[in-house]
Amino acid sequence: MANIAFIGLGNMGLPMASNLVKAGHVVTGCDLSPAARDAASEAGIRPVERIAEAVDGAEITITMLPAGAHVVAVWSEIAALALPQSLFVDCSTIDVESARKAHAIAESHGLSSLDAPVSGGTGGAGAGTLTFMVGGADDAFARAEPVLSAMGRKIVHCGSNGAGQAAKICNNMILGISMIGVCEAFALGEKLGLSHQALFDVASTSSGQCWSLTTYCPVPGPVPASPANRDYMPGFAVQLMLKDLKLAQEAASSAGASTPLGAHAAELYSLFEAQGQGGRDFSAIIEMMRG
Repeated sequence: MANIAFIGLGNMGLPMASNLVKAGHVVTGCDLSPAARDAASEAGIRPVERIAEAVDGAEITITMLPAGAHVVAVWSEIAALALPQSLFVDCSTIDVESARKAHAIAESHGLSSLDAPVSGGTGGAGAGTLTFMVGGADDAFARAEPVLSAMGRKIVHCGSNGAGQAAKICNNMILGISMIGVCEAFALGEKLGLSHQALFDVASTSSGQCWSLTTYCPVPGPVPASPANRDYMPGFAVQLMLKDLKLAQEAASSAGASTPLGAHAAELYSLFEAQGQGGRDFSAIIEMMRG
């Protein structure tokens, strides 16, 4: 078992770190929030306030932070403090350029590194069923895979530095687009007098089948576990979906790729957030689709 530092104990980081403890690892957790540190202590994580304390003696350091600037700043601070040959893993969802900057910081100090964003939301984090999309060297991936497996069900090595973030951005652009399509279909079905269950029973076993429908149905009833049954309590908040769609648009612009549906999805979620809906689950956008 490994000595692991986990920096960022928010809605995703805390349950992920807790699953590492359950797997027998020794975890030191760092977060600016006293409430997060208290919750970490209750989960068997040793809480600290300073990141220097967290990485002291850690063989593996995992970060789960809000944005690329935070990751680069934290890695810049702790790389010089880390044990020689230790492994840095960033599980945040950030832009590809920042991910590559973080890799470069680690490499400049002789450290192995991976970008390993996740899919599965807070439910997957708690259940240990996340999907990890991993970018980095083969040997670093081999070292990290047993640890990541304590937090996730599927671990995919997507390629070299930054490839994990590229996969996450593409995946979530698909998710944002498909959710809008499903919401439009249910809104249209309502206008045509079609029951939610009837549309679900048809589309879920026909060519309209997709994750946004069968696992995360945006209307209450057909999928009891979906946020629609809890007044759209996230889940995966609108503001997080918008963040990912904006990252996709930045990446598309940088790569010279055409993503018209991704761009329109970003516009719609931006409008929905501007209506004060940023903290609700992203499937709540069906309310805007109803007009």
